[in-house]
Amino acid sequence: MARDTVETHFTETVSTLKAGPARDPGLPVREGTSLTGERCRSLFRRQLESRLLDIAARWLRERDEGYYTIGSAGHEGNAAVAAALRPTDPALLHYRSGAFYLARSEQAGRVPEQGIRDVLMGLTAARDEPIAGGRHKVFGHPDLAVIPQTSTIASHLPRAVGVAFAIERARALGVPGAWPSDAIAVCSFGDASINHASALSGLNTAAYATYQGQALPLLFVCEDNGIGISVRTPKGWVEAAARRPGIEYIAADGCDLAAAYDAAVQAVQHVRERRAPVFLHLSTVRLMGHAGSDVESAYRTQREIRADLERDPLVRTAALLVEAGLIAPDKLLKAYESDREHVLRIAEEAARSPRLSSAKEIMEPIAPRRPELIAKISPMAAPAAAREKAFAGALPENDKPMTLSQAINRTLADALAVYPEMTVFGEDVAKKGGVYGVTRGLQKRFGAGRVFDTLLDEQAVLGLALGAGVSKLLPVPEIQYLAYLHNALDQIRGEAATLSFFSRGAYTNPMVVRVASYAYQKGFGGHFHNDNAVAALRDIPGLVIASPARPDDASAMLRTCLAAARTSGSVCVFLEPIALYHTRDLFDPGDGGWLAPYAPPARWAETHVPIGRARSYGDGRDLTIVTFGNGVRMSLRAAVRLTQEGYGCRVLDLRWLAPLPVEDLLRAAELTGNVLIADETRHSGAVSEGIVAELLDAGYTGAIGRVTSSDSFIPLGRAAEHVLLSEEEIEQAARKLLG
Repeated sequence: MARDTVETHFTETVSTLKAGPARDPGLPVREGTSLTGERCRSLFRRQLESRLLDIAARWLRERDEGYYTIGSAGHEGNAAVAAALRPTDPALLHYRSGAFYLARSEQAGRVPEQGIRDVLMGLTAARDEPIAGGRHKVFGHPDLAVIPQTSTIASHLPRAVGVAFAIERARALGVPGAWPSDAIAVCSFGDASINHASALSGLNTAAYATYQGQALPLLFVCEDNGIGISVRTPKGWVEAAARRPGIEYIAADGCDLAAAYDAAVQAVQHVRERRAPVFLHLSTVRLMGHAGSDVESAYRTQREIRADLERDPLVRTAALLVEAGLIAPDKLLKAYESDREHVLRIAEEAARSPRLSSAKEIMEPIAPRRPELIAKISPMAAPAAAREKAFAGALPENDKPMTLSQAINRTLADALAVYPEMTVFGEDVAKKGGVYGVTRGLQKRFGAGRVFDTLLDEQAVLGLALGAGVSKLLPVPEIQYLAYLHNALDQIRGEAATLSFFSRGAYTNPMVVRVASYAYQKGFGGHFHNDNAVAALRDIPGLVIASPARPDDASAMLRTCLAAARTSGSVCVFLEPIALYHTRDLFDPGDGGWLAPYAPPARWAETHVPIGRARSYGDGRDLTIVTFGNGVRMSLRAAVRLTQEGYGCRVLDLRWLAPLPVEDLLRAAELTGNVLIADETRHSGAVSEGIVAELLDAGYTGAIGRVTSSDSFIPLGRAAEHVLLSEEEIEQAARKLLG
């Protein structure tokens, strides 16, 4: 459907409207509604401006001055949803939310032109656009409580559940949150999106929480235009999919502003008063196709297209005003033309605005690092009395040397004691204390409000973390196994990692995702409990990937990650080697070489591990073995045997897989001129590929070799030894490299 057709239909239809008897604008615009004539007039202007922004988007695209034409035409009824909410209610909006955004902007006391300019600056990729700064066209603004969302289908629903959860949890914990204590969260999406796994996860998590009596103030708004690009949504499907235990279902005609407003007011009242979710189902239409390049006639009949045009919400609101005697048709048409000219003039100005002009400028908000502040915050401990209480008088620094698992447990306890906004959660982490006992005892010490179990859904776990992080809590979710993380990777890739980028740092996702990782477990599990794939994480811009091997490193690095999350909004993934959790010995049975004492707070500053700093063992001048994770223990054992043969070896534990410790790597490589990379990940997409590239890019001219695990999934039992990197392979490769 061409924009000319939509505009012509509007002007021709409005010109035939007959004015009714004049109503008091302070009274309902028609019988049976709570929408007053005055508010109807205001919302009509926001609907009209949204429509004209869609016209401007296509006009700009034709001139090659605009870059986005997915519009809101037909969905302008969402202005009523904004009107029913408060401007402080956090909103996660889909890409047809133009009228909502403009109405929210006005609610917050801004003049209409400001909201219009925001959108046009986004359409033209202007550097000074207030949310993404020309990086993407999104609806968002830090002053409007609108959290920007990309067009990844339905990926924001798990986060929306997390935001609603965080509103209540911040109040329960008595810590400052990002939103008022009586706020509610709202997220909008289309009918096609309801079928996506992320949407199902969000809806199921909301129902699951409510079913157990947990407060969850969340308004789901499905704007149902009956079609996803070209695929029709079966009649009745949205309602059938929406009806879930604990979620109230309310439906209305989203093309009828008064009906949409009444339904939205009812829905918002239910959510705000009962602190329980509502699914608001608004029937809408889609005008002008999916986007500017979409030719609807290829998959829709002219009768179907015409039927949508007859339901045009802009025409229907105009009729509502005219029939209430609140405006004459000719004045309405004059307003249309005047506003059209005004919007196109602002569009022309926006097209002349400066654009992003360098890679440095574009990448600036991806992952801001504040190493000095992190180094200052990381050593912070709770007051002595609070630590005594947290550890029931048995301070960990007075205990015997610890395993990796024990060190992580004590560090989490220390962090919970010092950061009241911190929460630890995941599958089995509370009463059980995790599959491997890493979180054992934490719930008993800090309560179920701060250490709790979740349902078995990684998208839900990460969604809770995303919502908590953007709401100024400090979430530490656990993913039970590395292989399970891939079930929900888009929550990190498409949501967590992009938020700072698409909001110029106005919104961030401080979080530390703990993951039981890697292989080499003895006598347990095959592939899904032994996984060595981290390539999908390493190519996510800005993500911090920590990979501690030793207990003392794990403590220091976990404190660093928590400080980075608090100070810079960093998204950190903390990969914990399962096979080393309970390892005690290094070379010989009983030597205790893999244990380490827990450092007292007085030594935390001197033992601080900055992001991107490696750890070196030995001072040999013949060979540098570069490794991480399980490879550290294997390489140290191999290095001892090589030393006994007369070779001088040093082992470099990278500790950080992103960003890689390039300076330490190059320094260690140059000291020997021979580098062997012992990499437990798969040969293709291995961490070692990045290490080799960094060495060559830095001008290293010495010898390089690498040994990795095979390009295979990991089988059950002893068969795993045939595809995983071994100590013997490290030794053989070292001898080959040394000649």
